[in-house]
Amino acid sequence: MLFATNSLNNGVLNKNITIYIAGHRGMVGSSVCRALEAKGYSNLLGKTSKELDLRNQEAVNNFIATEKPDIIIDAAARVGGILANNDFPYQFLMENMQIQNNLIHAAHENNVQKFIFLGSSCIYPKLASQPLKEEYLLTDSLEPTNEWYAIAKISGVKLCEAIRKQFAKDFVSLMPTNLYGSFDNFDLKTSHVLPAMIRKFHEAKENNNSTVTLWGSGTPMREFLQVDDMAKAVVFAVENILPEHLYNIGTGTDVTIKQLAKIIQKVVGHQGEIIWDSSKPDGTPRKLLDVSKINALGWKAEITLEEGIASTYAWFLKHLKVIKEVKMEEVKNLKVASRK
Repeated sequence: MLFATNSLNNGVLNKNITIYIAGHRGMVGSSVCRALEAKGYSNLLGKTSKELDLRNQEAVNNFIATEKPDIIIDAAARVGGILANNDFPYQFLMENMQIQNNLIHAAHENNVQKFIFLGSSCIYPKLASQPLKEEYLLTDSLEPTNEWYAIAKISGVKLCEAIRKQFAKDFVSLMPTNLYGSFDNFDLKTSHVLPAMIRKFHEAKENNNSTVTLWGSGTPMREFLQVDDMAKAVVFAVENILPEHLYNIGTGTDVTIKQLAKIIQKVVGHQGEIIWDSSKPDGTPRKLLDVSKINALGWKAEITLEEGIASTYAWFLKHLKVIKEVKMEEVKNLKVASRK
């Protein structure tokens, strides 16, 4: 039995339940593991990609059938920024659909009681009204620079909604805004904007405060959520039965890319010039989530952008050697896979 009661915020969850976190070694998954452990959950399952290939339907189904988790949290995905989405569209579409579909199907077939699917705010139309509400999904065209990843995630949202509607199962989708934090990807070829800026400013600082060139005009507005806040939202979904199938997860506030650059530059301590390369794409003009639905239920972001960037830079410095070695190897592997 999962809950002593089923009412929102009053349910007492059995701390001995088995929770499988797919993608437990990634930025989001590892933060979710830490957050669950902090709340007293000790029976957590995690498998590396070498131990369990989530793209293999038979292997996934056998694993779920054997382990019989009470809850599955899907934090596994092929992720990357504009450049990676553009260079590897097939992998971003196919591999993400394989991963999520195999997990959702195995959960359904093996009567898993709760499934939490983690997506991205890129599922919403490029030019939708701001802030983005959950009901804007599928009302217009997507941002072309990341549509491959977005389409995969939309299919996962709709699959969870279909199971919830047809079989009355507690499958819920959480759509976070731009995430950052410990265990982020800092590789300049595949990373998102915030970790890429941290690395650029750091390397420029180490190079006698040399000039930093950044993509686009700097005018687009973005919302950023520290990953530990995201993890708390996942725990909130674990411990409560949410009344709807889809919730935005964010801070409800945004900054321009130029403002972001200034904050990161200050935190890193870089004192050189910033040049904006307007020949490079800006992407979506603005992407701010309406988080009123999840806020009304009891979850709200707590970490400020300045605090989050400072802690992320501290983690980056501590793990700099590993970052330089491991992330480049991942890029090499992705390029090899694309040629097969």
